[in-house]
Amino acid sequence: MSLWETFLSQSNPPIYKWAHYFPIYERHFAQHRNRSLTFLEIGVAWGGSAKMWSKYFGPMTKIIGIDIDPNCKQHECNNISIRIGDQSDPKFLQSIIDEFGVPDIVLDDGSHQQNHINSTFEFLYPKMDKNSIYMIEDLHTAYWPDWQGGLTNPNTFINKSKGYIDQLNLDHTKGQLERNPLLDNTFAISFYDSIAVFEKGEPYAKKDVWSGND
Repeated sequence: MSLWETFLSQSNPPIYKWAHYFPIYERHFAQHRNRSLTFLEIGVAWGGSAKMWSKYFGPMTKIIGIDIDPNCKQHECNNISIRIGDQSDPKFLQSIIDEFGVPDIVLDDGSHQQNHINSTFEFLYPKMDKNSIYMIEDLHTAYWPDWQGGLTNPNTFINKSKGYIDQLNLDHTKGQLERNPLLDNTFAISFYDSIAVFEKGEPYAKKDVWSGND
C-alpha cells in the first residue's frame, strides 16, 4: 500500500497534510520501509501522522514523536513512543538521543517558527550518521512574519539554506568560503514547495574520470 493510500484509509485519528507532500515522502522514504530504523517526527498534534508512519514503515521501525502538548502522550501505542518537550531545547533533544539513539530519519513538522527550526536542525543534523535523512516541511512559514519569516530576513531556514548549498559546493569555491562543519558529510540537498530535504552520506572521491583505456 502506498503512503497516499494509507493516508486515505485512515480517518481516526485524523491527519492534516498538503497533498503534494506525498510523492516527496515516497521519493525519499520508500527505500527505508520494512527496515530496522528510528524515525523521529517533531510535532504530534492529533497523533494521526505517527500512526500513518507506523503503518508505512512497518513493525521494525521505532516511531518517536515529540510535542510540547502533554495531551499528545495518549497517542503512544505499539512501536510509537511520545515524549513531551520543546524541540528547540538541546537538553530535551539529547534526552531523546540518550533514550532511543540517533534517529535515522527526522521529519520536522513542529512549531514552524524559524528559530525552532534552526535550533533543532543545528543540534540534530550533525549527530546523524551516513544514509540518514533530515526533512523539514511547511517551510512556506519562512516567508510569513508571524512565524519569524520574511523574504529578506537572513535568519529564516530558507535563507540559511542558500548558504548550505554553497557549503555543498565548497570544494569549488577556491577558498572563497570557510567550511561550516554543520554541513559535513552532506551528500545532497533537495528543495520542493515548502519542503527541504538533507541527505547524509560519505561523499565519493571528487575527481575527473574517463571511460575507456585511452
